[in-house]
Amino acid sequence: MPKSLNPLELIARRWQPSAALVRRAALATVVMAVIIVVTGGAVRLSQSGLGCSTWPKCTPDSLTPTAAMGINGLIEFSNRMLTYVLCAVVGVFIIAARARHPRRRSLTRLGWAQFWLVMSNAVVGGITVLTGLNPYIVSSHFLAATALLTVAVLSWKRACEGDDTPRDVVARPVRQLAWLLVGATAALTVIGTVVTGAGPHAGDARKVHRIPLDWQEITQLHVDFVYIVVGLSVALWFTLRAVKAPAAPRRLVLELFACLALQGVIGYVQYFMGLPEIVIGFHMLGSSLVWIWVLRVCLSLRDRGPLPEGDPDESAPSSAAQEAPEPQPASALSR
Repeated sequence: MPKSLNPLELIARRWQPSAALVRRAALATVVMAVIIVVTGGAVRLSQSGLGCSTWPKCTPDSLTPTAAMGINGLIEFSNRMLTYVLCAVVGVFIIAARARHPRRRSLTRLGWAQFWLVMSNAVVGGITVLTGLNPYIVSSHFLAATALLTVAVLSWKRACEGDDTPRDVVARPVRQLAWLLVGATAALTVIGTVVTGAGPHAGDARKVHRIPLDWQEITQLHVDFVYIVVGLSVALWFTLRAVKAPAAPRRLVLELFACLALQGVIGYVQYFMGLPEIVIGFHMLGSSLVWIWVLRVCLSLRDRGPLPEGDPDESAPSSAAQEAPEPQPASALSR
């Protein structure tokens, strides 16, 4: 009796997407992950966190919001519906990556990792509502969305490179400096969620439990980490120039400077204007962009060679491989 095929295998036998399509699908997951972060912030900033009073239904008696719930119910329910759009985009990426020949298991694994992160974050979102916007759960909800964004960026990068063993394009201490930048930015993001949990925008007009900390003091700690991230970015750029690193990572660091500068302006504007909701929304968008560029900088310091042979556009070596000199010994940094 012939072996039955799963749906993804059947699709792979009948459809051969291009490498460019897989890359675009991967990029679409990054865009959707950013949209989820921003719209989730819009729910909180519009005081619609409890626009739907329960989960998974909107009310105990209705799956959708009722007219009596007003705009808050509509905003909260719309954000929930975006989860389905996100699942569809991730699904397209999984299918395209699976159908692509030669098969690249690393891509499909990253796609499924995104899917399960979406599912887990939907559950965390439900717990957020059921616990009346507990600030610790709200923070974990944002961090789970950031984890999804991280995997989406990794997927996008893997869709643009081959499967060779990673090769450093700079000396190891330079990569370690880049990883330190990633760690400092991650700490900055976590502290930002604490500011959110302790700050005045609880997500609902009614009295909601907050993290029992002085949000202004936590904000100062947040600013201190901003300076650390900026300092590490400057140090990395000068180091990359000193070791004659490829042009691509140096360009990405300059783009990161632009993201940090814009985010810094937005941060000071929101602080001195008394935390207006629209400015905080832009700050959340800026936070996502900074995280994306920090990851891109770090990932640009290693090369996996060209994409597997297939389309004509895949036969050319990757940009990093074209530009990369031989890795320099660590002693070169001390010259």
